[in-house]
Amino acid sequence: MLQNVSLTPSRRTLEFGIYRDGDNNLDAIQSSVIDQAVDASAADSRIQFTVEDTTALHSQRLHTDEFTVGDGLIGHVTSEKAHAMSDEANLARFVARTLDNAEASGAKQTWIELVDHGGGDGGGLQTGDGSCMSMPDIAKAISDGVALHAKAHPEDAGRNVDGVVANQCLMATMGFADALSHAGVKWLAASPETMVAPGVTSDVAQAIASHEDDPVAMAKAVVGDVMRARDTDFGKLHAAAAFDVLDLDANKIASAESAIKAFNDLASASAKDGAARQALREDVRSIGGMARIPAGGALPWHADRSAIAVYDTIAGDGRLDATLRTDAAAARDRVSDLVLAHRESRDFGIFGHSDYSDAIGPTVHLPTSRGQIDPWAREGVSETRNAFYRTADQDRLARAIA
Repeated sequence: MLQNVSLTPSRRTLEFGIYRDGDNNLDAIQSSVIDQAVDASAADSRIQFTVEDTTALHSQRLHTDEFTVGDGLIGHVTSEKAHAMSDEANLARFVARTLDNAEASGAKQTWIELVDHGGGDGGGLQTGDGSCMSMPDIAKAISDGVALHAKAHPEDAGRNVDGVVANQCLMATMGFADALSHAGVKWLAASPETMVAPGVTSDVAQAIASHEDDPVAMAKAVVGDVMRARDTDFGKLHAAAAFDVLDLDANKIASAESAIKAFNDLASASAKDGAARQALREDVRSIGGMARIPAGGALPWHADRSAIAVYDTIAGDGRLDATLRTDAAAARDRVSDLVLAHRESRDFGIFGHSDYSDAIGPTVHLPTSRGQIDPWAREGVSETRNAFYRTADQDRLARAIA
């Protein structure tokens, strides 16, 4: 059981918010992130954790615990009726509380970790009915939480959420990167592919705190921590099939989206020629979509492909017009600029020894058949209702080649 201990305030480097939605089958296995947070804070006094944990553990009924973790101690505990973790307003309040604690502790950076199932541009933070909180709503909740903190604490109005860790499958996407960037987030640490729960360990907070002034070193350390982790329940697997830290600098995001739009527009026009359309479809189809699980044929992510791998393949296809190949290379290079660090597991044994060597960087929803376009739509979940998909004319290319 949680014990309420009075913590002595101290100056911190990092306030790390853990938002854990345990109202599903991952509750028990992902609960280890709390124990890890206690251990990480005991080992590194620069870190304080702000936690909102909705769980059925301890009391056998679903409830929400809120508390802080610092110097190896749990403090400021409240326990309430289970919160609606996939509600935008609830996430916004948690973000504001984490920022409030960051100000109080003098933290230089604030990060938020989202712990639950993830569904790429379909969203994350699974709801009780099996749907997800939409990706644009997650980003809006973060932005709203920043505004709530600024309103309550005008003396600290410049504080923002610096980074987001997605302890969820499939959340390294161009759509999520775009949405978070517009919310003022600087970095996204996430997998473009599947992860094995409990996934990201809370040790990543130490990697962040140890490299507060060096984003590249921070990114490499975070990715290293994730990809060294093993899940003993599944034969000591890597925690993730692949993992990235993305730079969400507004200028870099805008440059990548501009290059993608230019490619999409030219590719859509070029696809009016039958031979070019066939070549484009073959190139895109040659890059496996995500959720490369032998028994996962019904899963909806098979059109979510590595943007870098797709554009690189098209850039090297001599059947296509030179200008189109140049545009593809530009899109590849601008998306590559977003990747601060990356590693992949080339042999993810639990999933049929699937190869993830091309699962580098963020994914884009790029179908090659009509059935792959927004396959969750009939269940009310959309991978296409987001700003990136519209702004980059991703829908136009999908209609041209699918």
